[in-house]
Amino acid sequence: MSAPRQEEEVAMTDEVIIVGGGMVGATLACLLGQAGVAVTLLDARQGPVDADAVGCGQPGLRVSALTPVSQRLLDGLGAWAWMRARRVTPYRQMQVWDGEGTGEVTFSADQAGLPVLGHIVENDVVVAALEARLAALPTVRRRFGARVTGLEATPRGREVVLEGGERLAAPLVVAADGARSPLRELAGIEVEAHDTGHAAVVTTVRTARPHGGVARQAFLADGPLAFLPLTLEDDAGYCSIVWSTSPEEAMRLTGLSAEALGQELETAIEGRLGAVTVIDQAQAVPLTQRHARRYVLPGLALVGDAAHSIHPLAGQGVNLGLMDVAVLAEELLAARRRGLATGSEVWLTRYARRRRGDNAAMLKLMDGFRLLFGARHPALTLARNLGLAGVDRLAPLKRLLMQQATGRRGRLPASCR
Repeated sequence: MSAPRQEEEVAMTDEVIIVGGGMVGATLACLLGQAGVAVTLLDARQGPVDADAVGCGQPGLRVSALTPVSQRLLDGLGAWAWMRARRVTPYRQMQVWDGEGTGEVTFSADQAGLPVLGHIVENDVVVAALEARLAALPTVRRRFGARVTGLEATPRGREVVLEGGERLAAPLVVAADGARSPLRELAGIEVEAHDTGHAAVVTTVRTARPHGGVARQAFLADGPLAFLPLTLEDDAGYCSIVWSTSPEEAMRLTGLSAEALGQELETAIEGRLGAVTVIDQAQAVPLTQRHARRYVLPGLALVGDAAHSIHPLAGQGVNLGLMDVAVLAEELLAARRRGLATGSEVWLTRYARRRRGDNAAMLKLMDGFRLLFGARHPALTLARNLGLAGVDRLAPLKRLLMQQATGRRGRLPASCR
């Protein structure tokens, strides 16, 4: 991190600069812009998502499992109706089983007292909906092709340096620029990181039998395999695949023909959806779990993957990020009402306190599941199967786990209630 500049400071035109225009950064810009806060949203992409193309034809490879809490947040921003008009797929059941044994548990929306357990949505659909909303907010300024190369502290906040030398200043800069956050690195914030030993193979498939609004996950010897339901033009015969496995196995799987990979997927899911046809390229994504040692510094906050990246086996990554920005916006607006400076560490510490513990607990829980279901010792296999069977019989424990999975835990910000 560079030392504070001694010459005349760059004029501040905004209260907040957000670096990163993905789902999390765009949601924060909407939350603040809706409240009249002057925001500049910097995005390294060259332009917005093509709104006319998303939600049409073949689905995108990257999808998210949005909880009902995240749905309420997006609905309050006016984005959910846009998304629903394009393509979202509700799921009302989750089936989880041990592929190495007989243990299985089923969660249902009825048991949770909810209409649905969540929705599978293509990431581009979410971003396009948020961008449509941002275009109608007069206090939000969007800058595409804006790559940040420097970050400096100033007496009144932070200054970012863009590629090409342009400087922008604001009392608060928010890093929403992903798991390998350049802004986090520029700020000198260290992360606790470890390789999960997994890579995620992602693709899209067509199945002989309809998914029935059920999200399925099998814990296999090398890692969990998820079949996430997708519906295209009222056809419930599609699923998004996330197969977390060893890097060597991921390389093998992505090197197979579409026909061979489909056969492997059909076998791995025990034929529950009949024949599986791969309809898109399979890609492998390395999985490293990270957690920033600090979420805030004076005039700086980390949100989403810049603060924490999690194993995808529970589909909680983007939901944790959306909760981050909902809390950050709530604390910022409360601080404004009390007359505190936008970049004050007083209220930023409140944000960090509300989010870091919850995120840390979820990271540890997911890592525990990964290690437990990755173990091949016969005693642990037996314990896993007995545990899944026990969960399926114990209604109070199932309700607790469903509360975690649907985002209903802890003190929810007002925008998510």
